[in-house]
Amino acid sequence: MRVFVASLATETNTFSPVPTDLSAFKAAFYAPPGQHPPTPTLCSAVVPALRSRRADGDFELVEGTCTWAEPGGLVKRQTYEELRDEILEQLRAALPVDAVVMGLHGAMVAQGYDDCEGDLLSHIRDCVGPDVVIGATFDPHSHLTAQRVRSLDAMNAFLEFPHTDFMERAKQLVDIVLRAARRDIKPVISTFDCRMIDVLPTSQQPLRGFVDRIVALQGTGRILSISLIHGFLAGNVADLGTQVVVVTDNDPDGGEHLAHDLGMEVFGFRGSTRMHTLSPEQAITRARDAIADPATTAPVVLADIWDNPGGGVAGDGTLLLSALIDAGIDNVGIATIWDPIAVAFCKAAGIGARIHLRIGGKAGPGGGDPIDADVEVRNVVDAAWQSFGESRVPLGASAVIRIAGTHIDIIVNTNRTQCFEPDIFSNLGIDPTAKDVLVVKSTNHFYAGFIGIAAAVLYVDAGTHYPSDPKRTRYTKLTRGIWPIVENPHDVT
Repeated sequence: MRVFVASLATETNTFSPVPTDLSAFKAAFYAPPGQHPPTPTLCSAVVPALRSRRADGDFELVEGTCTWAEPGGLVKRQTYEELRDEILEQLRAALPVDAVVMGLHGAMVAQGYDDCEGDLLSHIRDCVGPDVVIGATFDPHSHLTAQRVRSLDAMNAFLEFPHTDFMERAKQLVDIVLRAARRDIKPVISTFDCRMIDVLPTSQQPLRGFVDRIVALQGTGRILSISLIHGFLAGNVADLGTQVVVVTDNDPDGGEHLAHDLGMEVFGFRGSTRMHTLSPEQAITRARDAIADPATTAPVVLADIWDNPGGGVAGDGTLLLSALIDAGIDNVGIATIWDPIAVAFCKAAGIGARIHLRIGGKAGPGGGDPIDADVEVRNVVDAAWQSFGESRVPLGASAVIRIAGTHIDIIVNTNRTQCFEPDIFSNLGIDPTAKDVLVVKSTNHFYAGFIGIAAAVLYVDAGTHYPSDPKRTRYTKLTRGIWPIVENPHDVT
């Protein structure tokens, strides 16, 4: 048996001013055939999962290109087509194959392609024919389309947000695909459109209990896999929204009934799932009170949830940093402010230099003005990184600067990425536990890593141009009514 595997992924914020071209993929993660590292990335965990199963010796694994770009704006048309065709050429050279496994994201949009994953999967299906098993993993912050479902035999999405289970879900998908290729099972995909869009963190109720029950259902009866596609707020596409996916062993009726019941349960959660957010002023007041309490021995974490490069924005906002400076809170760690120009200046000045520097606020309106300050260059690293589970996420060339007269340490970086783990600080010489306040640019992926070192975690809505409110976002391509744009799209009482 021969199995082909590859990965092509990014998350496209169609409202973002940051274009995505080939250099964005090469800077973040690009592994030609056979060169994928032993550790997984978020969307290519199917490669190490298949390598592990290959040790059993019952199939030959053919690896194609695996690549990922940090979330940003529209992908350049030529970039998508070049990477797509590169993988398709590798697949044709590998034929005949019994199965194809793809690591995808599900929210990639390119110039001229609103459904990149659907386009890629339909090309793969045309290439291998109707009898070859095709499976794919997806990020839940994606868009599920009929074109994708038609092309696939099996799929699953990460269940956890933060996405702590991407390796586990890859192994599950690989198992389903291999069993199907041996004709031990016949996977069938059933879906239900919840007709809604919201933020659905699994670190709190009601999603915590819902996901736990999904996990318990998998493997019972003829249920192979269940996924909840959350949807992606920043995608102006026809299929925006939340959907439930059930993969059964040739039980389409049972799958459809279960998907409907689970989907309507999720619809019942609408409006009750988002993290409680504070304004910068409210968050700073809470943080100052905690700092003044002698019982507080750990930092307060302020999550700047909408200036999050993981949602495709620039991540160079200064609103929260400015508010902290104005409030006189001066023992702070910031991860990160995307500012390649500042990094270049720090590198040229050298560690220990004191310079006047303009920080952040360069990519566009909405995230605050640049901050002009005298700073000390505390560290400069050519290739900084942070952990995300078993994988390493590159920050690119980065610097640590300290605003003069304070202990405000700011990480400025060249490769846009959200904050995942505390080692984003410690890898660059900042002890995160010694700070009174840590500011992280992330919506919820930081949570698993930071909750263990935090006195409190506060979610802050400091603004920026991320489209966080569907009622106010101009979605011009939606083809159906979804909540909260339409109050009752299912006409339920």
